[in-house]
Amino acid sequence: MVLMSSAKFSSTLLLQKSVPFTSQSSRTAFGSPFLFNRENGSLVVVCHAKKKISFMDQILDYIEGGPKLRKWYGAPDLLPKDGNATQDEEDDYPEDEVRDAVLVTDGDSEMGQMVILSLIVKKTRVKALVKDKRVALEAFGSYVESMAGDTRDNKFLKKALRGVRTIICPNEGFLSRVGSLKGVQHVILLSQLSVYSGKGGIQSMMKGNAKKLAEEDESVLMTSGIPYTIIRTGVLQNTPGGKQGFTFDKGCAASGSISKEDAAFVCVEALDCVPQTGFIFEVANGENKVSDWKECLATLMEKAGQQPQ
Repeated sequence: MVLMSSAKFSSTLLLQKSVPFTSQSSRTAFGSPFLFNRENGSLVVVCHAKKKISFMDQILDYIEGGPKLRKWYGAPDLLPKDGNATQDEEDDYPEDEVRDAVLVTDGDSEMGQMVILSLIVKKTRVKALVKDKRVALEAFGSYVESMAGDTRDNKFLKKALRGVRTIICPNEGFLSRVGSLKGVQHVILLSQLSVYSGKGGIQSMMKGNAKKLAEEDESVLMTSGIPYTIIRTGVLQNTPGGKQGFTFDKGCAASGSISKEDAAFVCVEALDCVPQTGFIFEVANGENKVSDWKECLATLMEKAGQQPQ
């Protein structure tokens, strides 16, 4: 049993070890193995042994707390049922606004959600391109500024890029269909090109379109003039992240595999190592444990003939 003071509760993630309660009764939060009980101004936390779940699942349990969670943390109400805000407050967005946000494309995809969750943990300002703004708001609450629209529409794209410093593309197909990315200072692309290029026969035919999109995205990025990081990963696997090490050897992307959670994590770590021009590296799960990602990526960058900004 663990006893924690409840004089003042944090308004951050559940992972910050404090949770506000308005009821005096005992309860279990979001399927957690912890039983919370508010008594005499103290919060009693009783831990019950239970099968451990992955880190991403723990964050998802938190995110999916729903309306009660939003009420606890003072998040804004949901959008009207038509999914539109009553007023577009960004029409007068200043051109010189500080660019401190990270835009995640394809934010409602599996990889997009994993990247978003990693960004939330880092307390990063997150914007996301999604298909359904209301569903995204129900899932992520106020932690993510979700935007739905046609990225081929220059007006919408300009609005989506406002305040954005870095774009993370967890899937292929975004860069090859959009126009100007004016103002963006760094683009991170998670690429499966090495995997697609190594396929033959029927698999090659099945992945033909994905390979084409990956090639087009990489080509557009390399000629964009924007500092970029292309992360060529091995086959993406539905395995828990944080359990294995990494390898960055040449050819590892074509022959190896990597946990989707680990791939998302690497994308987020690349935020802190911006190249002067462009930087491409391969990664798969391996034996090497990385304790300092900024140093690791800077070393890889130097080997590739690049220098960080």
